Amino acid sequence: MAEQEQSEKTEDPTQKKLDDAFKRGDVAKSQEVNTWFMLGAGLLALYAFGESAATSLRVTLAGLMTHAHAIPLDSGGLMRMTETLGFNALAALGIPFVLLALAGLAGNLVQHKPLLTSDPLKPKGERISPLAGAKRLFSKQALVNFAKGLIKIGLIGWLMVWMLWPERYRFDGMVSIDVAAVLPMVYALALKLLAAVVAALALIAALDFLYQYHTWFNKQKMSLREIKDEFKQTDGDPLVKAKIRQLRQEKSRKRMMAAVPEASVVITNPTHYAIALKYEPGMNAPLCLAKGVDVLALKIREIARENDVPIIENPPLARALHATVEVDREIPVEHYKAVAEVIGYVMKLRRPAR
Repeated sequence: MAEQEQSEKTEDPTQKKLDDAFKRGDVAKSQEVNTWFMLGAGLLALYAFGESAATSLRVTLAGLMTHAHAIPLDSGGLMRMTETLGFNALAALGIPFVLLALAGLAGNLVQHKPLLTSDPLKPKGERISPLAGAKRLFSKQALVNFAKGLIKIGLIGWLMVWMLWPERYRFDGMVSIDVAAVLPMVYALALKLLAAVVAALALIAALDFLYQYHTWFNKQKMSLREIKDEFKQTDGDPLVKAKIRQLRQEKSRKRMMAAVPEASVVITNPTHYAIALKYEPGMNAPLCLAKGVDVLALKIREIARENDVPIIENPPLARALHATVEVDREIPVEHYKAVAEVIGYVMKLRRPAR
């Protein structure tokens, strides 16, 4: 059933679905990227501060050994010695530790924007379920992680052999060399090994991030039904919106029909268009009370006849007014002359009657 539901999710996730996943802490994340940043920071710290930190610690420990006989054995003396050692170690290793902490933070920030959520800390039954644990143990993700681990071990092992094998003859001679001379050799070799590992893991981290993002994006995909349900939740049910729109149109139509008896003239295109205009002395321009086409135009003409509102046939003017003027708005300036002629004609017709 779960596989069937997943197969139905063929549509790309909406922005709301992605935002909700982010709020839950569900983001695309590769642990290999974090590992690469940490190793890179370790390489930088070793290259930039390794010698100075080692020298500082060596001087501190040498002084401790040289004056070991003068150190008081009471609690106060031991406390001062511990504080001195801790301060010197912190001074020597503080910057490398800060670099490692910043690297761990950067490894997350390059993958997703800052996130603060407590959702992953909430207790969930699936986390303690033996069945769910077994599924995770033999899942596709577990197999991918296992294969990735084998690739990393094989690649790093091959790099170490490839770099150390030419140096194998030097290792025999290190036994008879003074320790002070051996340490620089080991330091240089460690830098070379770590640089090679960082370079190899850069490729693994990039590929793993692409895979993790692809997997995460596919997991966020939605079915057509989910998209429709989300649309209903965010923008409302389309059927309800259509019903509301219909009610508004009916209300507007009734209001227009009620205003037709107040019109001064109805201009028509005999069978299709009808525009009811009102003009009284003191008005800036004629006002459109109602307009319509076909059935609505017939209704406007019918109400106009019932209320003795003059009906004037002028097809070009009727079409132009219907296209440019809105209900309860004054007619555009470009139609003043044509409408004035019509209203003037209507007023001449009514004058003898009065």
